[in-house]
Amino acid sequence: MELRHLRYFAAVAAEGSLSRAAEHLHLTQPSLSRQIRQLEHDVGAPLFERTPNGTTLTPAGTALHRHALLLLRLADAVPDMARSATGRSREVVQIGVPPGLPQEWLLNALASLEAEVAHAAVTLTEAGSTEQLRMIREGHLDLAIVREQPARLSTEHLFDVPFGVAIRPGHPLADGTTCRLRDLDNLRVLAHGRQQVPVVDDRLVVAAHDAGAVPLWQFAQFTEHALACAEAVKADAVLLIAQSARRLLPAWPWLPLTEPELALTTWLAWPPQTRTVVSEVAQAIRATPPAA
Repeated sequence: MELRHLRYFAAVAAEGSLSRAAEHLHLTQPSLSRQIRQLEHDVGAPLFERTPNGTTLTPAGTALHRHALLLLRLADAVPDMARSATGRSREVVQIGVPPGLPQEWLLNALASLEAEVAHAAVTLTEAGSTEQLRMIREGHLDLAIVREQPARLSTEHLFDVPFGVAIRPGHPLADGTTCRLRDLDNLRVLAHGRQQVPVVDDRLVVAAHDAGAVPLWQFAQFTEHALACAEAVKADAVLLIAQSARRLLPAWPWLPLTEPELALTTWLAWPPQTRTVVSEVAQAIRATPPAA
């Protein structure tokens, strides 16, 4: 058994499909299938059940998966374990952060880590929630800061940030101080799609229905190009948290959303079985005061 076999195995488990995993790994599907068969031969048991819709882990595969992720994280940390300058070792902890995370809170969290978990060498990877959860399942992240509470991971609620709407300059709503959800009736409203901020679109549709409003929702994936996306769909408003609106749409007045209020929930997630240093980093992050 080689380390690459475990990486291939983790990728197939994360994607639930040999073809998608092969594409992600830049391998041909027959080549990946051979590698998985070799691993199954070495383990002495089938690891996947092949179905018309993809692959699922067998009981043996589930047992191996937990240990494989831990081994992969340890292997990835090996090159950075030694610190020759001080003679002290620092363990690398890779943390995923989503776009739009309040910068002040993140800087406070990093300061806490430097003071309380000095033996951790933290690296950050910016990615959306869906991508982060894929990376943590594949063993490429130790901790994920995400906008949904994932299953089969240890989680901690960090904080909620209220949603609001950035209003197109010159629109009658732009002169207000707040915006009720029913004020968006029949307006074109751009919002993040399910792949970027899971479950938000469902909550929006239900809340709007309960408020007696029918906004013309325009769901899209965007991070840096909110203005271009808004112009493309001729949006009257863009649903964002205040920090993202200030950064991406500085000329569009931002109003907090009311009646009802909606919030973007932020969670910390990590594998149930992990290194001690990862648990220590998670504890320090959990203790960071919530974002204002």
